[in-house]
Amino acid sequence: MEQRLNFVQSVQTGEECLAELCREFDVSRKTGYKWLRRYQTAGAGALTDQSRAPHRQANATPEESVKAILEARGQHRRWGPEKLKVWLERKYPEQNWPSVSTMGEILKRAGLTVKRGKTQWVASTPGRLKEAGESNHVWCADFKGYFHCHDGSRCDPLTLTDNYSRYLLRCQSVMETDEKYVRGVFEAAFREYGLPQTIRTDNGSPFASVALAGLSALSVWWIKLGIWPERIDRGKPQQNGRHERMHRTLKEETAAPPRKTLRRQQQAFDEFRQEYNYERPHEALQMQTPGDLYEPSSTRYPDVVRAPEYGADRIVRTVMCCGRIRWCGERVFITKVLGNEPISLQGVADGVWRLWFGAYPIGWFDERKMQVTDLDRPPKVRH
Repeated sequence: MEQRLNFVQSVQTGEECLAELCREFDVSRKTGYKWLRRYQTAGAGALTDQSRAPHRQANATPEESVKAILEARGQHRRWGPEKLKVWLERKYPEQNWPSVSTMGEILKRAGLTVKRGKTQWVASTPGRLKEAGESNHVWCADFKGYFHCHDGSRCDPLTLTDNYSRYLLRCQSVMETDEKYVRGVFEAAFREYGLPQTIRTDNGSPFASVALAGLSALSVWWIKLGIWPERIDRGKPQQNGRHERMHRTLKEETAAPPRKTLRRQQQAFDEFRQEYNYERPHEALQMQTPGDLYEPSSTRYPDVVRAPEYGADRIVRTVMCCGRIRWCGERVFITKVLGNEPISLQGVADGVWRLWFGAYPIGWFDERKMQVTDLDRPPKVRH
C-alpha cells in the first residue's frame, strides 16, 4: 500500500517520467497505469488489494431465482433446501432451479441456516407393535400437551395420524380430555375416512385406564367397531416416534409462540394440517407429501354399533353394571368398563378360562379361586 501511494504521488509531481518510475519501483508499465487510474478515480483507498473474483460467473444462480428461494423460505421458515427445492419445482415446473447444495449455500449466505444437533439413535421395539403396510393399517393418537394462548385460555390439541402415510387426520383442540369430547373427534374422523385396523396410543386417559386389560370406555367402543387398541410401553414414546416427530413440527409451526385466542389457534392448526398433508415434502416418503399416499379406508363407519357376537364354542356372560358376572351361583368381578356388555370364556385347562371381549383378549379367570387376572399373569395349570 505504501509503495503504491509513493508511486502515484511521484507521478503526480511530474519530476520523472512514468517509465523511469516503473523501473525504480520494479513494476510493469501496465501495473503502473492501473495504480494511477485507481488513485485518480477513488483516491488512496483504491490502492489496496482488490478482489480477484470475476465480475460475472457463467454458472451463477439468477437473481430472480435467489429471490424466489428466499421468499419461499420466508413462507416456510423451518424448511431446509431439500423441501424447498421440491416445493418450488412443483409450484413453478417451467423454471430451472439450482441443486439442493446450491440452495443450501444461498440460505447460508443469507444467515438462514441452523446447525443441527446430534440425534441419539434409539432402537424400536420389534415384534409387539404392528407394522403399517398401507393406509389405515395403524392410526396413531395422542394429545400434543396443553399450553395457554395469550388470552389465558387453555389449549389441549388432540392429534390423529395415519402411521403409513403420516397423513394428519385430525388436529383439534378439545374442551376436556375425557371420553365425551375425544369420542366426538374420533367419530368425525371415522365418518370422513372410514375405520382403521389398529389405533396406537399411550397409556393415558381416555385411551386406557387401570381396569382389566387397560380397557377404557373409548377403547371398548373401538373394539365394538372392530378396531384393535394398541398401546406403547410406559415411558417409551419412541415406539410412537412418527407421531411424536409430527408433534415437534406442529409446535414449531403453530405454538411458538401461541396465538392470541383459542379460535385463532385452531385456525393455525387447520392451516398447518393443510400444508403438512398437501404441500410439505416428507423426506421419509421420498419427498412426497402424505396426501400423495393416503387413501381412505374401505371399511365404513356403521350406522349402528353392535355388541360383539360369539361362536357356539364359547360360554357367554353379560357383565352387570357393577362390573360382575354370575358364575356357578357366585359373582365374579371383571370391570365396570364392560358394564352391560357380553364377554366370552374360552376353556384352556381344567378350571382355567381365557376371557374375551369380541376378538380382543382381556384376561384370565381361575375358576378354582374365583379370581380374574390380567393377560400377563396367567394362573398356574395343574398337570
